[in-house]
Amino acid sequence: MEFTAKAIAEFLQGEVVGNPEVKVNNVAKIEEATPGTLAFLANPKYNKYLYTTEASIVLINKDFELEQKVSLTLIKVDNAYESFAKLLELAEQARPVKQGISELAFIEESAKIGDGVYIAPFVYIGENVIVEDNAKLYPHVFIDDNAKIKKISKLYSGVKVYHECVIGENCIVHSGAVIGSDGFGFAPDENNVYRKIPQLGNVIVEDNVEIGSNTTIDRATMGSTFIKKGAKLDNLNQIGHNVQVGENTVIAAQSGIAGSTKIGKNCQFGGQSGVAPHIQIADGVKVTPQAGIPNTIKEPGSIVMGTPAFNIREFQKSFIVYKQLPDLFKRVKELENEIKRLKGE
Repeated sequence: MEFTAKAIAEFLQGEVVGNPEVKVNNVAKIEEATPGTLAFLANPKYNKYLYTTEASIVLINKDFELEQKVSLTLIKVDNAYESFAKLLELAEQARPVKQGISELAFIEESAKIGDGVYIAPFVYIGENVIVEDNAKLYPHVFIDDNAKIKKISKLYSGVKVYHECVIGENCIVHSGAVIGSDGFGFAPDENNVYRKIPQLGNVIVEDNVEIGSNTTIDRATMGSTFIKKGAKLDNLNQIGHNVQVGENTVIAAQSGIAGSTKIGKNCQFGGQSGVAPHIQIADGVKVTPQAGIPNTIKEPGSIVMGTPAFNIREFQKSFIVYKQLPDLFKRVKELENEIKRLKGE
């Protein structure tokens, strides 16, 4: 499909600078764009590409000031990144909608299947499962007994949802994710042999959550592990039993949240961050990549860094000293030698 700059600007409520009739049929990164594509510029690091890109149309912020003339067409919007995301959503919605139930899927008789669903070949749906309207289950999805998949949710190939777990409305679960595997619960007996503690709870994923590929979310020992509405989990995350991830919290790849930890809403976790068990993280906390959090963070909106993690400003000051340790050590040795010499005299 082709769209003119004028049509795109009207959709985004933006302003065209240049030829309003120029057409595009694809999107691209600004540094790799070719004629007929649309790109966007939001990060100042990429400003230089605006003057060399071959894109036909570029979205820019309204407050962006040109350093030189450009021959391409610009569309000025309030937020170029957000506007580009809207266009991608529009393109996604234009794709053909899959519906229907494959004869190669196996569905237990007691399961309830809604209208407009897509159930691909080799999907298994267990006893008393509920799959609501317009849900999509791709090949090799496994839905265990008494689980529930709510409206419009997508489960990509190889997703496993264990018994009695719930996936909310309009969720996306990517390939290889496992929802509801047993929490890591073991207790040593008198012979120091570890005995398994039965995990009798479930996982509840609320609405508008996205879960990345090969992420695992453990079921609760008792009660529920909660992923609250709007949360976004990247690939390869581990969420322990009885954890609560707050609303609109994002967790980047390879992070681990240990059991029974409660994370507030609107938090941000960088990649490879780790959180100890049985602690609480306040709303709006930002955690830098590879940070390790051993204790509760009570201050909302704080930014923490390092292992053990503490306030980012204090960490940066400490790191300056840390880098100087070799010189400081050398100076201490010199002072020790000088003291010995003075004592000798």
